[in-house]
Amino acid sequence: MDVIYSPDHALHQSPGELNSGEFVAAFEKPERAQIILDRALAVGLGPVLAPERFPLDAITRIHDAGMVDLLRHGFAEWEKLGRKGGAFPFTFFTRGFRADRVPQNLEGRLAHYCFDAGTPLTATSWQAIESSAHVALTGAAAIVSGASSVFSLCRPPGHHAGSDHYGGYCFLNNAAIAAQHVLDQGAKRVAILDVDYHHGNGTQQIFYQRDDVLLVNIHATPEQEYPYLLGFADEPGAGAGEGFNLNLPLPWGTDWEAWSAALETGCRRVAEYAPDVLLVSLGVDTYLGDPISQFKLDHEHFTRMGERIAKLGLPTQFVMEGGYAVAEIGINAVNVLTGFEGR
Repeated sequence: MDVIYSPDHALHQSPGELNSGEFVAAFEKPERAQIILDRALAVGLGPVLAPERFPLDAITRIHDAGMVDLLRHGFAEWEKLGRKGGAFPFTFFTRGFRADRVPQNLEGRLAHYCFDAGTPLTATSWQAIESSAHVALTGAAAIVSGASSVFSLCRPPGHHAGSDHYGGYCFLNNAAIAAQHVLDQGAKRVAILDVDYHHGNGTQQIFYQRDDVLLVNIHATPEQEYPYLLGFADEPGAGAGEGFNLNLPLPWGTDWEAWSAALETGCRRVAEYAPDVLLVSLGVDTYLGDPISQFKLDHEHFTRMGERIAKLGLPTQFVMEGGYAVAEIGINAVNVLTGFEGR
């Protein structure tokens, strides 16, 4: 299995995040990607390839051009204002505010596009963000060219980023960008299986009214967990997309028995849909030792996860998402991939 990786991911280093009333060190950090890469090399997963470059419109096929412009240039504006640290919003869009007007000044645009206080822009964030999208696009291109599987080691992650909003450590939705590329190259139907602990709200928003992408999310219930405002079971899709969004929310404390039952349900729905390509938003923050999660999966369960996904028999691209037990992230992520390969 080819591994697509760029060292440019390290150009995004958050200065910290607001968490439970304190400004703390960021849980999403560059070491995550390096540890996964080291583990992939240690087990001989496959060759490590640099990403190709793609035109900006491969990104704006999914994302609002104004948001992309903010991600590209927002920090330079921040510095011109004499600000220090990361570019965070001071206020956030909410009910009753106008969505049809994008403010002209930087503070207003940050409020319009960013929805949390954990996803700051820094001087070199855009290079990392763009590179992460190219890692996903390169994996998608490999699948289009006939690869049976590929691992896009994306960082920053992507599944919380919607078409016109970003947050949750995610700036661009790497899996959605990859899915659109596969469709643009001739695929008729794509499925995305999101196994991250947190609901992939951005991916849901992007494809909610489409029937050419089936999205299955297995995640902690928003009754208890971030992002709180999306990811309930009664969100089946709308319009042409009705019936093509499946949320499988689970309570805190979920163990392998309950989680794997949800995986079985999700895999059966994917098989029923019969997509040309499967993308897996691979978050491993379901691990029992994750510092910001409440599920109880252990190392061997990630191997079994990969084995079950492999039974679908589909060309499969894995796109890295979350996982914050940094010391164990390499074991857990690569266990999914070696389980998928049957070794």
